[in-house]
Amino acid sequence: MSTQSFTTKIIVDQSPEEVFKAVQNVRGWWSEEIEGKTEELNDQFNYHYEDIHRCKIKLVEVIKNEKIVWLIEQNYFKFTEDKTEWTGTKPTFEIAEENGKTELTFTHFGLVPTYECFEICRDSWTNYIQKSLKNLIETGKGTPNASGKPQTENEKKLSEK
Repeated sequence: MSTQSFTTKIIVDQSPEEVFKAVQNVRGWWSEEIEGKTEELNDQFNYHYEDIHRCKIKLVEVIKNEKIVWLIEQNYFKFTEDKTEWTGTKPTFEIAEENGKTELTFTHFGLVPTYECFEICRDSWTNYIQKSLKNLIETGKGTPNASGKPQTENEKKLSEK
């Protein structure tokens, strides 16, 4: 049985500073409906997608142009038996310059295959990091979700239930 947390990476031509600023712009790549501050140490924000997913997040580590760590303080999933599966997990963004390019490694520490939400969350994070955040970094325009505007197949399916 694997206890490996979910990880995905992207490599872009932009600088670590540009990648860092894009990660901080959570409304620009994850959800337009973020409430609260998303940039500095101890900032807190609320995420929600319709009545399907809600969470309260605190920034617990911020190292300029290198790393951002979120702590999921509270979580609610409509579609899992344990509604609080993400509570206490740490989505982490690590930024490194390599060979004139910038590598962003996203790891959701605590999001493991034994979680009921794992496949849906893995697919959603892959979309948001590999597509939306990458597009925000490279073009200035991400594809965040919003009310009535699902961005992943899973969001579409869950919205229809």
